[in-house]
Amino acid sequence: MIYLKSDKQIDEMKLAGGLAAKTLDMIAEHVKPGITTQQLNELCHNFTIKHNAICAPLKYKGFPKSICTSINDVVCHGIPSSKTKLKDGDIINIDVTPIVNGYHGDTSRMFLVGQPSREAKKLVEITQQCLELGIEAVKIGGRTGDIGAAIQQHAEKHKYSVVREFVGHGIGKKFHEDPQIMHYGKPGTGKPFEPGMVFTIEPMINIGHWKTKIKKDRWTAVTIDGSLSAQFEHTIAIRSNGQVEILTVSENYIPTN
Repeated sequence: MIYLKSDKQIDEMKLAGGLAAKTLDMIAEHVKPGITTQQLNELCHNFTIKHNAICAPLKYKGFPKSICTSINDVVCHGIPSSKTKLKDGDIINIDVTPIVNGYHGDTSRMFLVGQPSREAKKLVEITQQCLELGIEAVKIGGRTGDIGAAIQQHAEKHKYSVVREFVGHGIGKKFHEDPQIMHYGKPGTGKPFEPGMVFTIEPMINIGHWKTKIKKDRWTAVTIDGSLSAQFEHTIAIRSNGQVEILTVSENYIPTN
C-alpha cells in the first residue's frame, strides 16, 4: 500500500531530508586517507544527535551502526568498523537516514579518497548522472518503470551494469514503504506517479556484473566479481500540484548534467 503525503507532511519530511544533506556536507572534510569508518560513524551519529534527531539505521533489523559505509566493491550496507581505514584511491558511499519529528530523510553520496583511478572517477560521475536522469523521469502521467529505464539506458551506454537485488522505496514515518523503485526496466511499466508520493531513488552501478553477494555479517553486499560499485541516493516527493521536489538536496549540490 502506498501512503500518500500531504504538502504539510512533505514539509515535515523536508526537515529530515535537509538534516541528512547537512550530515553528508559535514562529513565530507573528514573523508581522508587514514580515518576509520567507525570514526565517520561517530561523527555522523554525534551530528545527528546534536540536531535532536535519531539515526534510523542504528538497530534497524539488527544493523549495528548509525550509518552505512560502502567502500570500493561494497555495493551497500557496509558496516563501519574501527579496523577499516580509508586508503588513498578508495571510493566510498556514505548513507545516512536521520529521523526528525518521526519522519525519515534518506540520502547517500559517493566520496573520493585521495586520488582514485580515472576508472573509479568515471564510475562515480556516471552513477551520479544515473540518479539525476532517474529523478528527471518522475512526472505526473508517467510510471515508476520510467525511472529504471532511464537509469539502465545511461549505465549500459557506458558499459556498466545496474544492481537488481536492491531497490529504492517509499518512505515516511516508516523507513521502507511501498512502492519499490527499480533501477532497471521498461518505460511505461510499474506504478503510476501520483501527488503525495515520496520515495527514494538510489541506483547502484557496477563496473562489472550486476550480481551481488552478502558477506557473513549478513549485511554487507559486495559485487560478485570484485568490481567497483558506486551509488547515489535522494528522497523525492511529488507535491499536490504535481511539482517534483528533492527533499535531500544539499545547498552545495552541483548537478553533473
